[in-house]
Amino acid sequence: MQPGHALNTLERLKLSFGGQVAVEKRRCLALLARTRLGSRSAVLRLHEQLCFMRAYPDDSILLREVVRLLRGFARRPDFRRWRAAFANSGIAGTGIHYRFYWPTARRLSASGLGLRIDWEAHDDPDRLASGLPLLVAPIAAAWLRAHAPEPQVAIARLKRPHETDADFLIRSVGGMPGDEFTREAWFDALDTPMRIDAGGAAFSRTLARHAASPTYYFAGPLRRDTPELRAELTRAPKRLRLASPGEGARLINLALGAIVTRQRDIDGITYGNPADVWVADDGTLPGLQWAFIGLVPERRQVLRASHGFVTLRNGVPIGYGQFDTLFRCADVSFNSFDSFRGAETAWIFARLLAAVHALLGATAFTLDGYQLGHHNEEAIASGAWWFYWKLGFRPRDPAILRLAQRELASRQKNPARRSSPATLRRLAAGVMALETGAGRAIDWERLARLGAIVTGATEADAAQAMRRLGVKPPELQAVRAQDLLLAWRRWAPVLQRLPLARWSPAERRALAAVVSAKGGPSERDYLERFDTHPRLGAALGKLVRS
Repeated sequence: MQPGHALNTLERLKLSFGGQVAVEKRRCLALLARTRLGSRSAVLRLHEQLCFMRAYPDDSILLREVVRLLRGFARRPDFRRWRAAFANSGIAGTGIHYRFYWPTARRLSASGLGLRIDWEAHDDPDRLASGLPLLVAPIAAAWLRAHAPEPQVAIARLKRPHETDADFLIRSVGGMPGDEFTREAWFDALDTPMRIDAGGAAFSRTLARHAASPTYYFAGPLRRDTPELRAELTRAPKRLRLASPGEGARLINLALGAIVTRQRDIDGITYGNPADVWVADDGTLPGLQWAFIGLVPERRQVLRASHGFVTLRNGVPIGYGQFDTLFRCADVSFNSFDSFRGAETAWIFARLLAAVHALLGATAFTLDGYQLGHHNEEAIASGAWWFYWKLGFRPRDPAILRLAQRELASRQKNPARRSSPATLRRLAAGVMALETGAGRAIDWERLARLGAIVTGATEADAAQAMRRLGVKPPELQAVRAQDLLLAWRRWAPVLQRLPLARWSPAERRALAAVVSAKGGPSERDYLERFDTHPRLGAALGKLVRS
């Protein structure tokens, strides 16, 4: 067998498992372990196939061989030949070059991965030079203004001995007066390119895995039929648990690595709270888990609750996304990584919604235009709109629904016909929704306008709102006092617009518990209190509609 044929065989058998198939896979791996591939694309294909087999192993023997090949992948002669061309691939032994946003840069700096400024890619050094005097002590600022050194030279002089230039910049911005929003705006305005130099598998997708996840083996075909989403919502995950803060931090780092090594970013992961990470073991699909990640209190939205997530199969990250939830409706962002698409994707999505229903109480779901292909060519190329249509989602815009029906009528006449990219873009211009008898989709744009009224609220407004509901302001030294005060400050303008004079004392106490839960340990508690309040949902719904 030639190496190219062995690689083709592995790809052909990708979705087949067990018995003689596993034997054939092992035979191909044995050959590929001792031979060189003749092209960069073939090396990449082998890496992606090994990552897939790590998440979907046939048996323990095959798994051991896959892990051995992944651990040694950076030492392969064919990989080393094209190493430079694999920059930003996330493969072990390669570097990552990216203009990281503030929360990601701060986490990477704290992890000790050797984050550095990418001076070769820096196309606007004057911007950094003008900002440096505002980040350092007055005597250092005077030196910078007097001598105007190049930023690279200046930072080399100012940083600590064992500190990288990127660590210095991040530490300096972190010490600025103001809050995290101010620091984030300042850092992102500097727009400084950074890099993580080539290293082992410490920060790569080659061996990324949650060590606490169990291992399952696949002996038969994967599910390729279409799930019925409403029926799946009634089947809860086998287990749902709150991770310890230590495990939560590890899961956030795993999720962060999964997106950073693919040049992606999402608030639900980068602002993750280690004390608010929930692990769902599906039970329907073997080895399927999710880590749902709550946000730190200062980054929570005013009304809706946000949770990022990473999808795990046998502990391997295979996708990510975010849910924004309120009124028992969740707005969905769902992404599968390229290497794992086509392997039960529809069923993974269905089971994800079931997990969100169990965790957050959502009974209706929406998809915004970007998820469907609006200004998102990746979704257009994958035909995402029709994927969700087949699962039962429907457009809320009547004009888009009529366009979809015309497309379906054309397909009936010509089954080989496919929607053009231009048509897919027209379809993706609006929201799609899945509703059940227990839940209705909401208008997120109107809700956002309602949330915007919090601008300008003060600590005095928060104190007044607390007095109105009979709540004693917490002592600033108390645990989570600042988080509680922030929640009350953000909610104060909303509370001013509610007809609380007509509410009973018990209803006002329950409302106070809702607001306090917004600044509490987990937004899951906030959603539960919100959904069970006898009058709050209807009152806010009226505000949204107006």
